[in-house]
Amino acid sequence: MTLEAWYMDSSEEDQRKPHRLNPNQPVPLKELNQLGVFYWKLNADIYEADPELEKIRKEQGYTYMDILSIRKDTLPDYETKLKMFFTEHLHLDDEIRYILDGRAYFDIRDKQDRWIRIDLGKGDLITLPAGIYHRFTLDETDYTKVMRLFVGEPVWKAYNRPADDFEIRQKYVASLKAF
Repeated sequence: MTLEAWYMDSSEEDQRKPHRLNPNQPVPLKELNQLGVFYWKLNADIYEADPELEKIRKEQGYTYMDILSIRKDTLPDYETKLKMFFTEHLHLDDEIRYILDGRAYFDIRDKQDRWIRIDLGKGDLITLPAGIYHRFTLDETDYTKVMRLFVGEPVWKAYNRPADDFEIRQKYVASLKAF
């Protein structure tokens, strides 16, 4: 299976629903790449000894890793955290996530500020560039197990929109003009 992404509707209904437009407007991987989003499909069943994951980590400089299980019975203050993850924000560093089990969505903004939903499942590794506005949520299964990867020490700080005056945001927006 390949990565699936689409433009979202504007419904305020449950954030965990797919929110596809009708008719659906898919977004190809090439378009995601032009927004600075990159993707790999790996075998999550062997993540602890996966040579392909090790190669990616070495090439990209992902030196830090941890694993988080996101579901009601394992994440303290679950509903509050899910709302926080779903608040539109950016980071000063790339966001790298590898889905080891379950499902989740990353929503990102395109060049015209429209939402694109990226559907992630077991084995999907994605990187979002520093400075991109995004948000994260689970799907209706309410569960994912995710590996978080970082270059160097982990940085958890999110800057909620608006953050257009940040240098990293300006650098990201400037990078989009190449396409």
